[in-house]
Amino acid sequence: MIIETFPVGPLQCNCTILGDPETGEAIVIDPGDEAPKVLKRLAALGLRPKAILITHTHLDHVAGNHEVREKTGAKVMLHEMDLPLYDNLGMQAQFIGMDTPVRAPVDEHIHQGDVIPFGSKGDSLQVLHTPGHTPGSCSFFLGSRNLLFSGDTLFSGSVGRTDLWGGDFDTEVRSIREKLLPLPDATRVIAGHGPDTTILEERRSNPFLT
Repeated sequence: MIIETFPVGPLQCNCTILGDPETGEAIVIDPGDEAPKVLKRLAALGLRPKAILITHTHLDHVAGNHEVREKTGAKVMLHEMDLPLYDNLGMQAQFIGMDTPVRAPVDEHIHQGDVIPFGSKGDSLQVLHTPGHTPGSCSFFLGSRNLLFSGDTLFSGSVGRTDLWGGDFDTEVRSIREKLLPLPDATRVIAGHGPDTTILEERRSNPFLT
């Protein structure tokens, strides 16, 4: 399996490409706001995404949705509780001093427990609804690789901020404790920004959780 994570855009959102080199099928998680960089990597890897999975709809994670969807035909998939944020990209852009991006249509809503298969080896991503950073925040668990994409819910040594639209700290911590910390100790966590960590490390030393 191809697994590539790289920062995109001024706020350095971590975008991940998951791909099957045999079939060329891929999934893009959080294309951020630097679609040309994402498209260039897809082309270099010989991959075509079937889905654009969104952990949450803050602007720095979704501004590239339209261009990636338009150029590849991939479906935009996100939790419906984040639609109010997604419908107000202009407000978000004004808040952080960015241009308002084109809003890509949402092709499919995702929910807790949904399974998104891809590739020829039976791999799949499990959707974990982890509200708190935003109402519709989701994490994605790739069980075959013990790999978690936590968006801005869980970071190395920290948790996502909850002082923005729809954020709630108690809800976020509960999401982490109930949905993420029970995952295997060795689970590698790729967060929405910054370095990787593991579930064991966060369970042991994250000051917001200990």
